[in-house]
Amino acid sequence: MKIFTSSAGYASLLLAVCVTSFTFSSFQSSKLNSNAFVTHNSRSVTSTVFTAKNFADCNKPTQTHREARDKISLTTKEKLSKYNRAATADSNERHVMDVDSECVTAEKNNGKETFEFQAEVGRVMDIIINSLYSDKDIFLRELVSNAADACDKKRFLSITAPDKDNSIENDRPQIWIKANEDKNTLIIEDSGVGMTRDELINNLGRIAQSGTSKFLEAIGDTSKDNMNLIGQFGVGFYSSYLVANKVEVVTKSMQPQSKQLRWESDSGSSFTVFEDNDSDMDDDEKIKISGTKIILHIKENSSKYLQQYTLSELLMKYSEFIEFPIHLWKETTEYIKEIDTEASKSLKEGEEPKMKTVPKKTLGYNKLNNQKPIWLRSPKEVNQEEYEKFYKSSFRAAYDDPQKWAHFALEGSVEFKALLYIPGMLPFELSKDMFDENTRNIRLYVKRVFINDKFEGIMPRWLNFIRGVVDSNDLPLNVSREILQRSRVLNIINKKLVRKSLDMFRDLASDIDESKYNTFWNNFGKYLKVGVVEDQRNKEDIIPLLRFWSVKSGDKYTSLDAYVDEMPEGQKSIYYVSGEGKEKTKLQPVVEKLSSRGYDVLFMTEALDEITIEAVRKYKEFDIVDASKEGLDIEEKDENMKKKKRNLVRSIQKSSNTLR
Repeated sequence: MKIFTSSAGYASLLLAVCVTSFTFSSFQSSKLNSNAFVTHNSRSVTSTVFTAKNFADCNKPTQTHREARDKISLTTKEKLSKYNRAATADSNERHVMDVDSECVTAEKNNGKETFEFQAEVGRVMDIIINSLYSDKDIFLRELVSNAADACDKKRFLSITAPDKDNSIENDRPQIWIKANEDKNTLIIEDSGVGMTRDELINNLGRIAQSGTSKFLEAIGDTSKDNMNLIGQFGVGFYSSYLVANKVEVVTKSMQPQSKQLRWESDSGSSFTVFEDNDSDMDDDEKIKISGTKIILHIKENSSKYLQQYTLSELLMKYSEFIEFPIHLWKETTEYIKEIDTEASKSLKEGEEPKMKTVPKKTLGYNKLNNQKPIWLRSPKEVNQEEYEKFYKSSFRAAYDDPQKWAHFALEGSVEFKALLYIPGMLPFELSKDMFDENTRNIRLYVKRVFINDKFEGIMPRWLNFIRGVVDSNDLPLNVSREILQRSRVLNIINKKLVRKSLDMFRDLASDIDESKYNTFWNNFGKYLKVGVVEDQRNKEDIIPLLRFWSVKSGDKYTSLDAYVDEMPEGQKSIYYVSGEGKEKTKLQPVVEKLSSRGYDVLFMTEALDEITIEAVRKYKEFDIVDASKEGLDIEEKDENMKKKKRNLVRSIQKSSNTLR
């Protein structure tokens, strides 16, 4: 790895890494499998017009390849066909690879071609490996996301591809992960679109050149919304070197007459590309139709990524909702019954043999991602059972039924889909610390791929108890997709999430069954009190949701609205007193004094209650007054009482004069 020895070199590095300020739509990571089908002779291809309805139709699981193909407009077919022909012709005509002029000349040796990485790659590679990503676990998310992109591209492009023998129809896009501790390798394989030699060299030999971005440009703006492509920046592939000291990429393009190619590099200054020899390969090493296989030679200090448990945990965390099947090679144990020969020796003839249960271990691929991302569906299509099942499985809340949920989408300059839940009980991690920093209740996704669940700013801390998912392509993330940056987009998402949360609270409060809101208040009322103090923007919306004990409410809660509605004529203020517990507070002399005049008194029985009510100060046109405050003359604030007092004084004086 080269070290910068000049200010110009350092400036180049800064320019390379300053892309972290881009928005997510400009830089999502997808270097591998970024098959743009764009070559030097085909960059002027007309954008493809592909409607959402047509894509939705061809995306149905039960739709056959030919039926889906027939639904696409003739214009679209012609453009994609022309696009593929141009790419194929360009690849066949060039005997020597015309890599970008910025690349160093290739060196051939026994059919193998060795290329120097571009100059900027050599400078930035060390930054990516050692500085860009803060968590090594990210590599698996990035590579699986790339594999999913490759599968999605294949599904899209195969609509117009010839399929006389049904080979494409039978080769459903899938992803496989297999670790081999003996060989110290981890393989991530997909049956996606694959890459040509040109694409292999250009896409993997250039950092920050995303084949996905080129692909989206080629198919046209009208089709972008119909694709689930994740990566668009082009650094994700290089996260491989976080855990591997050598990477091999074996690929075969879905273009006709494509050969199986191999790319190798140890993250140094060069990489090698050559064609695999069929005679030297076993059947399991051959890519049958198309796809890509990444072989990571794991570093000694990263051996944990060869363990089944670690891989399973990471895949379920980051890629649980990937659209295409993800299969992990693992050992499974099932228990079968067989005859217990020892116990059956003493049996008489004709008696049933005794059975025993024994474990049977098997090795094979097991599908991991069986959960469906219901937040991407229309709320009309999801029933209560599905909402509850998703909540329990996603938030590990097997014994908690959600009290309420909100499923919605925002469209416009900022687009996202979300599903929020009010837990049925206070989450365990919040029972000891209501603002536990380790709480991970809002999970952020980008097109089904989990990004993080510990971003600050996505929700105010007084809504720390709300659980849910947010899926958006507009999230302002940095290049490594680990840091959420402050921006207008984040503010819009924040406002919408808070607004929907408040709507859920109001729905519970207005329910005929008062016990629903009482349960909610007992669990999460203290968070709303904090919201009144900390959230000035939403303070006025939170105040009507507050609940208190009072003299007149007895064993029920009352709200400020209910208090005002029951105020006797002439009462000018809302009164409260503070104390320890409802029963002790009720015994204060001032409470009896106010009650005798028909006034209700609110009880502030916790330290947080006093802070909250002082932050409110006034509700509607009524001041909120501490009745126990020294020097407060309650009677003088009531005109009727003052009139009665004057009349009483006159009556006493008149009686006194008569006696004289």
